[in-house]
Amino acid sequence: MPSGPTDIRLLVLDVDGVLTDGGLYYGPGDVELKRFDIKDGFAIRAAARVGLRVAVLTARTSEAVARRCAELEIEHVIQGSPDKARDVRRIANAAGFDLAQTAFIGDDLVDLPAMRLVGYPIAVGDAAPEVRDFAAFVTAKPGGRGAVREAIEALLHAQGKWDKAVGQYLS
Repeated sequence: MPSGPTDIRLLVLDVDGVLTDGGLYYGPGDVELKRFDIKDGFAIRAAARVGLRVAVLTARTSEAVARRCAELEIEHVIQGSPDKARDVRRIANAAGFDLAQTAFIGDDLVDLPAMRLVGYPIAVGDAAPEVRDFAAFVTAKPGGRGAVREAIEALLHAQGKWDKAVGQYLS
């Protein structure tokens, strides 16, 4: 059931290729490092101030993701998902929203099952062509480089909430 940006109350984010640039950095032993864009984090916090809930859904499991989500106070986080369609439903239900009120940002084919269920599918600028073709909105920025910030700004501008979200910095 397609929706528009004004209907969205829940934004679900993939991690690798969306919140990160998709690179995997391995250190000694079991150390896995991920690079997160600080501007994306700012936008996630700004969204929370005006009632746009943000959740995370990823197929991989990482301590770095758990730490970043905790820092950003993201309540609904599912890591290690073998079925993103099932789990986007679980997140929307747990958060108290219909799928029509939900957006999902993805970058690769594994994200399409979740994107097909939500009201407003979003792709990052460097997403797979099939993902970009399916999306209702495609960011100009690539994943891990401000794409989440761009998508949140677009949603909040459409809802007339951006100025309120960043008001403390503008006054």
